[in-house]
Amino acid sequence: MKSAADSLARLIGHIVPGPLPVRVHAWDGSRSGPADAPLVTVRSPDALRRLIRRPGELGLAEAYIAGDLDVEGDLADALSRAGRTVRDRPATRFRPAGLAAAAALAVRLGAVGPPPPRPGGRARPAGPLHSTSRDRAAISHHYDLSNDFYALLLDPSMAYSCAYWTRPGDPAYTLADAQRDKLDLICRKLALRAGDRLLDVGCGWGSLTVHAAREHRVRVTAVTLSRAQRDFVAERAAREGVDDLVDVTLRHWRHVDGAGYDAAAAVEMGEHVGAAEYPAFAAKLHGVLRPEGRLLVQQMSRGAHAPGGGSFIETYIVPDMHMRPVGRTVDLLEDAGLEVRSAESLREHYTTTIDAWRAALEDRWEEVRALVGETTGRVWRLYLAGASLAFAERRMGVDQILAVRPTREGASAMPATPVTWYAARGAE
Repeated sequence: MKSAADSLARLIGHIVPGPLPVRVHAWDGSRSGPADAPLVTVRSPDALRRLIRRPGELGLAEAYIAGDLDVEGDLADALSRAGRTVRDRPATRFRPAGLAAAAALAVRLGAVGPPPPRPGGRARPAGPLHSTSRDRAAISHHYDLSNDFYALLLDPSMAYSCAYWTRPGDPAYTLADAQRDKLDLICRKLALRAGDRLLDVGCGWGSLTVHAAREHRVRVTAVTLSRAQRDFVAERAAREGVDDLVDVTLRHWRHVDGAGYDAAAAVEMGEHVGAAEYPAFAAKLHGVLRPEGRLLVQQMSRGAHAPGGGSFIETYIVPDMHMRPVGRTVDLLEDAGLEVRSAESLREHYTTTIDAWRAALEDRWEEVRALVGETTGRVWRLYLAGASLAFAERRMGVDQILAVRPTREGASAMPATPVTWYAARGAE
């Protein structure tokens, strides 16, 4: 009788023809596959049962989350190596005989049987897509997980967005330095001065809000749908002595009121808005700015044919995400009456940022498990590994888009060149 690993290798061979892209360690202790390939441990036939019921990304993800499947070493590296091996092969067509043989192998391996329970932690937003209540539920699922959990991953400013790495490779230069440099860059692009009014839409844990108030004495209206974040930002502003400059509110972007803001920012919040709703979102941002007021949008982008986050991310991490090519976002902002003056890609910066979060997750793994449990920890391990690869391999991008609301006569008050945006910190 063939070992379980050999049978698994044959089964994979029917699906992915050619040399095995991974080395398999099966539940009976047997191994099969190239010695230099990533080692995948299949702990139970339940992994196959999950894949049969949810073929593709979601089934594999749930097998990993449940612990039925594991990967030795760095997860992102293993996913990248296995993925390249498969992508580099010529496309093949499945033949009926091969499918029949694969089915017979799956039966012999125990893939047929009662479905294993699905892992906990799935998002279940209800109601019309991007209604206020559904958006609130989607945001709460992701951001209200635990402030303490995010504090384990993020830098002390609690910036949960792509950093700006001005000294890559310098071991003395940390994630906290890169996030501070990102916040400085945003403030320079917005030309913030003492007394200005800034609207921070989707303020997160207040990294930009507090930085702008503390460093530039700007009056900030911060908006979030997360109660945990609202409470955190209010307490943080008081602790840092800027509560007189910060007003943080629990509000949907549709319900933002007021006008005449000198600047507005939406840092990795536009991904939650939705395709049909984005024109109204852009119009809202235009409407809150005074003439010559500036807007900074930092936003992830994705190809036109894959606008969501994928089945795993939308099921376990952030439901209802929508991304588009950066050029389409520029079109939508300009359709709303804004003039786009700059678009800067930070794609490689995001790989470095996410890898810093991944390192923190592994370094503090026991704290993570104690705080949110093994299942949620594995969800985040997989999420961050996949996200790192998505940016490294150009399946996703992230950009800073700077726009201005021109006057009726076309004046923008923009500088002749952007040289001051990239000045050394403290030069403004």
